[in-house]
This record gives sequence, structure tokens and C-alpha cells, in this order.
Amino acid sequence: MATIDGSSIKKLIVACDAGMGSSVMLASTLKKQLAKNGVTVEHSPVASIPSDADVVVTQSNLAERARGVVPDIPVIPFQLFLGDPKVAALVKAIQNGDTVEV
Repeated sequence: MATIDGSSIKKLIVACDAGMGSSVMLASTLKKQLAKNGVTVEHSPVASIPSDADVVVTQSNLAERARGVVPDIPVIPFQLFLGDPKVAALVKAIQNGDTVEV
């Protein structure tokens, strides 16, 4: 599996589709957690993911669509909006400058 260096991440996109507000809440939480690391966190519809993103976080059922929109950007799928281990590992990697699997 590929890895990404957490210290190289400066723009993180939380991509969604349903518009239920849960992904906006996740983006807000990540923004607070990563503020002192200089990471910009944005929310985006999966069909409009910005091409300058360093990494995309999205629900597992949207991961393939996200990869189709931005095939050269790592996509990290998650199951839980709060407390997901993949999202937690990404946050830790960014904060500590570690690598994380994508």
C-alpha cells in the first residue's frame, strides 16, 4: 500500500455527496486539530474536489468516485465521521510528521 508523508500535507479536502452536514462537522473538527500544523482544511462536493489538494478524506462509499475526479491525489476513505481510525492516523501523521498509508 502507498504512503504519504504527513509533513507534506498542506491542503486537506473533506469530500461529500449527501449534504447531510456530517462532513462539514468533520471538516470543522479537522480544521481545529490541524490549525497549528499550517494545514488548510476545506469541504467540497466529491464531484468538485480541487486539483491542488494534497489529500482527500471521504466516506468509503465515495472513495472510488473521488479517485476518479482526482486520480493523482491520495484518497483516504473512512467509515465513521467521528473517531474513525484512518482519519485519526492521518491527523497523527500530520501532527508528528510521520507517514500514513493511503
